[in-house]
Amino acid sequence: MNLTSYIARRLALMVLVVFGVLVITFVISHVIPADPVLAILGGNAPAERVDALRRQLGLDRPLPQQFVAYLWGAVRGDLGRSLRTGRPVWQDIQQYFPATVELTLSAILVAIVLGIPLGVISATRRNQVQDHTTRVFSIVGVSMPVFWTGLVLLLLLYYRLGWLPGPGRLDLAILPPPTRTRLLILDSLLAGNWAALGNAVAHLIMPAFVLGYVATATIARVTRSSMLDVLFQDYIRTARSKGLVERVVILRHALRNALIPTVTVIGLVFGGLLEGSVLTETIFAWPGLGRYITTGYISLDYPAVMGGTLYIAVVFSIVNLLVDLTYAFLDPRIRL
Repeated sequence: MNLTSYIARRLALMVLVVFGVLVITFVISHVIPADPVLAILGGNAPAERVDALRRQLGLDRPLPQQFVAYLWGAVRGDLGRSLRTGRPVWQDIQQYFPATVELTLSAILVAIVLGIPLGVISATRRNQVQDHTTRVFSIVGVSMPVFWTGLVLLLLLYYRLGWLPGPGRLDLAILPPPTRTRLLILDSLLAGNWAALGNAVAHLIMPAFVLGYVATATIARVTRSSMLDVLFQDYIRTARSKGLVERVVILRHALRNALIPTVTVIGLVFGGLLEGSVLTETIFAWPGLGRYITTGYISLDYPAVMGGTLYIAVVFSIVNLLVDLTYAFLDPRIRL
C-alpha cells in the first residue's frame, strides 16, 4: 500500500469515527433528564415563552429530524448556536481553541525535552542513582493531582515569592497585540510587542509545567522501558563490538528504534491535552476549549458540548494519523 492509498484509507476511517462521535454526543445530549430551555428562561418562565423558544431552537421536532438537521449543518460547517453565549459554536471554538493550542504545544515541548532524556538516562544507568531518581520523579508526576500542583505553584511562585504572574494569559496593564492568529505569543511576535510577549510567556510557564510534568513522567517511563528492550538486542551488541562510541550506539542505533512506543504515547498525550485540561484551565483562568465545553455542560448548552466534542474528535484523529506516518520515518522497515 502506497502512502496516498494509506492516507485516503485513514481519512475514510476518520469520517466513520467522527460520525460515531456525533451520534453518541447527540444521543447523550438529548436524553439527559434536563431541559435547556428552562435552563435559559428559568423555571418560572411563562409557558408561551417556553414553547416559543423550543420552536425557535427546533426542540419541538422529533429526534430523528433534529439529528438530520444537525448532521447536515455539521457537514456544512454549521455546529449550531450556543445557548449560553448566543454566538455560533464555530466562532466560540475559534476564540477558545487557540489558547488550548498554545498551552498544549508548550506542555508537550516541556514533556519531550525532559521526558525522553530522562528515560534514556534511566535505562542506560539501570539500578543506579540516576535510574532511581528518575523513577521517583516519574511516580510523583503520575500520582500528583494537577490541581494540587497548580495550587502549590500559585501559592509559592506567585503569592509568596512573586516570581511569576498569576492566572490569565496577560496582565490587565499590558496592551494586547492585534489579533491575527489568536495565539498570543505569535501575535506578539508579529506585532513586535515585546512587553506583551514577555508577559505572555511568563503567564504560560506555570500551567505549561503543570500539564507537562504529568506528560513528562509518562514519556520518561515508556522511553525507559523501550530502551531497556532495545539495549539487549543483537544489533546493539554488534555495534559495540565494532568499536562505535557509546554515545553513537545509544542515540543513533538504540534510541531511534526505541522511540516508536514513545511516539505513540506522545501522540495520545498531545491529543488528550488538545481536549483541554479542565482543572488546569480553571485554576489558571485559562480561556481554553476544555473549560468552554465544561461550562456548556453545566449550563445545559448542548450545541456547545456537541460542537466542541466533534471538533476534538477531528483533531484527535488527525494527530493519530500523523503519529502513524511518523512510524515509517523512524523505522524504514514499517510499511504503511
